[in-house]
This record gives sequence, structure tokens and C-alpha cells, in this order.
Amino acid sequence: MPGLHHDWGLAPYADLHALQQRLVDLRVEGLLPDTLLTGEHPAVITLGRKTPREERIEGPIPVVAVERGGEATYHGPGQLVAYPIISLVHVHRDLHAFQRDLEEVGLRTLASLGLAGQRIEGLTGVWCQGKKLMSLGIAVRRWVTWHGLALNVCNDLTPFRAFHPCGLDGEVMGSVSSLLGRPVSVAEARTHLLEHANAVLPGGPFVTGPLPAAALPPPPS
Repeated sequence: MPGLHHDWGLAPYADLHALQQRLVDLRVEGLLPDTLLTGEHPAVITLGRKTPREERIEGPIPVVAVERGGEATYHGPGQLVAYPIISLVHVHRDLHAFQRDLEEVGLRTLASLGLAGQRIEGLTGVWCQGKKLMSLGIAVRRWVTWHGLALNVCNDLTPFRAFHPCGLDGEVMGSVSSLLGRPVSVAEARTHLLEHANAVLPGGPFVTGPLPAAALPPPPS
């Protein structure tokens, strides 16, 4: 059975966090194929499980603690986010291997856009010319993954300087557009990311379509 791809456009982080939880439950029960969500968020800073207690983030951007791995990061318009809801039961059951798969998708996406990305030993994500362009952090429930990756395409990088993204100096964060010296849209990046996710990730290829009705929030009473 092919996987499902759904792009939510631009939506609040809390909405997608709740949606992911519903989709994970459906995937665990076998009522949903492997699913890849893509889209953007309004400005938000999320704190992963490894965020140091002494990290203090002040300013107007909302801060949310979540259950994914890794430390703090920023999401905002112009950044492409991808959340794979994928069962690893019948594949490698190896979260480290799955993270390398996500990095491989990022590396191939950058190559399609004209950038030579790289991994850095001891660090997660994808880098290029000394700048970190893609961050990742995942969670798993009964071997179904959620959360995922964030690729800086054409987003404002200023918010990263208000804290230590992934435990790093905020100045290290870069974007595809800034390195290429030309505007690159999220839609352009998404096309390439989906192509490579189809080839690399377990559960692919992912066919674009609507989410099943069971995944949608219940109507207000």
C-alpha cells in the first residue's frame, strides 16, 4: 500500500501537534498508511527533551515544550517542516537509522536545489558551508514515528539568535535562499523533498491526498 502525503499549508504548531497524535494512534491500530505531513508554522520555539534547564528564552515568540528528541529550535513561515508518521515495526526498528534516513532526504533535497550539504560527526541535521540548514528531532510510540525535520528555506533567521538552537550559537543557522543568493520558495523545496522522501523513507512512495475523516478533529459540541 502506498503511503499518504498531506500538506497542511500554514497552521499553528498546537494544531499539528494534536493532529500528529491522532495519526499516530491510527497508524498504531493499522487504520492509516504511513503518512508524511508537510507545511509551515507561524513563529514558535519548541523545546525538545534534551533542552538544558538553564536555557532561558525571552521575547514575543511562544515557547512550547514537546516530547521529541533534541534541544530547542525555531519554526516560522518560510521554513519547510516535515512530520513522518511511519511504522518501523516491519523495517529496521532503529531510530538512529531512521534519523540518518531523514538526513539523507535533506542532503538529496539540497543537492536538487544546487547546494552540497553534509553531515557533521557528532551532530544531527544537515549542514552546508558551515551553516546548519536542516534540524531534526523525532519521537516514537509503539514503533510509530512522529515529529521530524525542519529545513530553513527562505525564513527569517533572526529568531534563532535569541537562544541556542540545538545547543549551538544561533549565528550558525543558515537558509537555502541565503546560501544560494536567490529566493527559493517552500513549494519548490517541498517538491524536491517529497521526491527524495519517496525514494528514501520507509513507507514511500507517498501519494498526495486528503487526510482520512478519522484523523480530523471532532466537531465542537
